[in-house]
Amino acid sequence: MALTLAGLAAERPLGLRVLTGDAGLDRPIGWVHPTELTDPQAFLEGGELLLTTGLALDEETSPAYVRRLVDAGVAGLGFGVGLSHESVPRSLVATAAEVGLPVLEVPRKTPFIAITRAVSRAVAADEYATTVRIGRAQQELTRTAVGQGGPAGVLRKLAKLVDGWVLLFERATVTEAAPASARAYGEPLREELERLRTGTRVVSLDGQEVVLQTLDTGTRRVLAVGAPLDTAGRHIVNTAVSVLSLALEQDRAQAAAREALRTGLVELLVGGQAELALRVLAATGGEPPASPWSVLVFLGPPAARRKLLGALDGELFAAKSGGSVVVFGPESVVEPAAEAALRIGGLHGGVAGPVAPREFAAGLEQAELAAQAAEAEDKILVSAAEHTGRGLLSLIDPVVAQAFANGLLTPLRRHDETGRGDLVESLRCWLEHHGHWDVAAARLGVHRHTLRNRITKAQELLGRDLDAPGVRAELWVALQTPA
Repeated sequence: MALTLAGLAAERPLGLRVLTGDAGLDRPIGWVHPTELTDPQAFLEGGELLLTTGLALDEETSPAYVRRLVDAGVAGLGFGVGLSHESVPRSLVATAAEVGLPVLEVPRKTPFIAITRAVSRAVAADEYATTVRIGRAQQELTRTAVGQGGPAGVLRKLAKLVDGWVLLFERATVTEAAPASARAYGEPLREELERLRTGTRVVSLDGQEVVLQTLDTGTRRVLAVGAPLDTAGRHIVNTAVSVLSLALEQDRAQAAAREALRTGLVELLVGGQAELALRVLAATGGEPPASPWSVLVFLGPPAARRKLLGALDGELFAAKSGGSVVVFGPESVVEPAAEAALRIGGLHGGVAGPVAPREFAAGLEQAELAAQAAEAEDKILVSAAEHTGRGLLSLIDPVVAQAFANGLLTPLRRHDETGRGDLVESLRCWLEHHGHWDVAAARLGVHRHTLRNRITKAQELLGRDLDAPGVRAELWVALQTPA
């Protein structure tokens, strides 16, 4: 930390006495400059402690001299007494007090070189501390980037190192934030992001300095750092930009490789090479899903399919296959996959199974047909069994089908006529979505507990076990028959 005027005055061996400017004693001293010039402005950069014996000063010239020092931006004035002046000129002290310039009286016994050495030691120590801080920060950021933390870990580490908040933008969207509450700054910075093409831009947000810096990546990314940055802080941010750029590009390359591998595994399964596909999956660090498998296919716009792949990455086996996303695994994968598709929007899925690995191709074909049906009917999920069952209606006499439907569904319709709940539509939606509570409830716009209560009531009125596949098939045929 830089030496301040207060810190210098506190060094007892120097014997300095503060005459005026107490409010400015927290100013850091950039350097020390002794001079007897009455106008040294041309030789100053600002932030110096100026030392003089006042050889060319008197009561008349001192006020103008003080004002010139203030204009030059000096941190303070050290006035040596006992040589040209027995005491500091009164007019100098009065003017300094008026303009807020700190004045330190330097006794005759204290040579100016002693003050210079004290400041020099402090500056050297400060520079060393800055170098050490930068070096440690570089090591920490690098370890985080190559370790388990990845890009998100680098952002969290950077926020701690600069004692501020950090955002990572991909185009105009916040992809990472540290802390999470910093996401609130994303929208106010959007306009500034549009002005930044490349390099660095410093902006003000709610009175706080924010540094925007582009990353050297294939996709346009910008790092935003909300913190007052000193020299070390700026070096640390530059290091973070470098390691982030490298980590993000590595992530992109690895993601592309994983995507290609998963697509290849699906192709092997479709080609009847289930054993080879599972061996490859195990050899590349993946855990083969327990069989038999439910197979899901999702159709939709490219952007929505990419989001679904990203949402399921690391959670379920999901792969790009042509113009669709394929997901497979035990039956438990159906609900989280359907929920993710519902959150993203614009996706329509089909589910088939359970199938053994060697029957994957048939399951995939059935799921694709069901997905096409879901897309045509604007539904989130249609099961292959449901889609196939619809063809049975063409084999049943319409009068017989209607009589069957009326006989089966009358208890539910009578209940609904009382206005105590929409059991028929709730049952239809629940069956449409393969009995998955959260997805069906979201589609109906009710809480899942409300849906559970409705299905329980329907089961009581029907007097049948709705968990039985045969009962579900009969109800589905009845619900497809016009009333």
